[in-house]
Amino acid sequence: MSMLRMIAALAMLAAPGARAADVGLIAAAKKEGAVTWYTTQIINQFARPAAELFEKKYGVKVNYVRSDTGEMVIRVMNEAKAGRLQADVIDGTSSVPALKREGLTAKFIPENARRFPAQFIDAEGEWVAGNFYVHQPIFNTDLVKKGTEPRRYEDLLDPKWKGRMSWSSLTSSSSAPGFVGIVLMHMGEQKGMDYLRKLSAQNITPVNFAARQVVDQVMAGEYPLTLQAFHHHAVISGGKGAPVQWIPFEPAMAVLSVIAVTRNAPHPNAARLFTEFLVSPEGQQLYRDSDYIPVDPAIPARDPKLKPETGGFQVIYLTPEQLLDGLPKWGGVFKQLFK
Repeated sequence: MSMLRMIAALAMLAAPGARAADVGLIAAAKKEGAVTWYTTQIINQFARPAAELFEKKYGVKVNYVRSDTGEMVIRVMNEAKAGRLQADVIDGTSSVPALKREGLTAKFIPENARRFPAQFIDAEGEWVAGNFYVHQPIFNTDLVKKGTEPRRYEDLLDPKWKGRMSWSSLTSSSSAPGFVGIVLMHMGEQKGMDYLRKLSAQNITPVNFAARQVVDQVMAGEYPLTLQAFHHHAVISGGKGAPVQWIPFEPAMAVLSVIAVTRNAPHPNAARLFTEFLVSPEGQQLYRDSDYIPVDPAIPARDPKLKPETGGFQVIYLTPEQLLDGLPKWGGVFKQLFK
């Protein structure tokens, strides 16, 4: 065991809030026999390993259904209207607050989550974060000499970057609207809009793909630099030899992926037990081992530099509600200035 993993293991054992699931809850979940999980997580990377580990530990079957945020919201709403709700547990960055506002999530904060910092728990008690994403610029180290990459937002206005940058044009936190959002939050409305007007003259290439695919294009040398991508993607690909590296802009946008139990869940006890499992030290270690960033302060990311507190950079954490409310506005600014 590496020293870092040993420290993480000891920290989990010492965490005052870490506890086993209640015996009564386990018995009730086993009686229900199954839990249905609607997830936005990648199946092979996290959903399947999480399901298998939970089933092995508790003997409760996990039926997982993977979908994007929009698809999940529509599916759950249609099931609820028809009186045939299937989902017990849901997760995502903006799907949960959309369903919460429709009265489709239950009040439940797992005991294992009560040791987390406040920003990872819904103030109204209807969701808890399981992991989070940080969006940062990523560059091709073959096309951009290390040490010459932009290090601040103002550096992107340098004429040498004109026509050499790209970003996803989808309406997402990991796209151009997300970059607009972090600029406006960081600089304020007036200074932020002034900056974005200047940035619009830099001829940033909009790409109608998700951020991961844009990073792939940077890796292939199609663009020297992309803005507002998942910084852990650069670490994963760089570890396999790809010529990519992320840049610690400050502040960066950190987006929570949160978990909620559905209101009137068909398997309410199994849903609560599964949610407890995902935020337990064991579940959080699985996020880490799957190359996600766990919210548990006692568990470092696989690359400690990815977490703000160990990587030495600042972030602005966005709740799912802030993301849901902000994206339409930020997308409007993007269309106004950059299209």
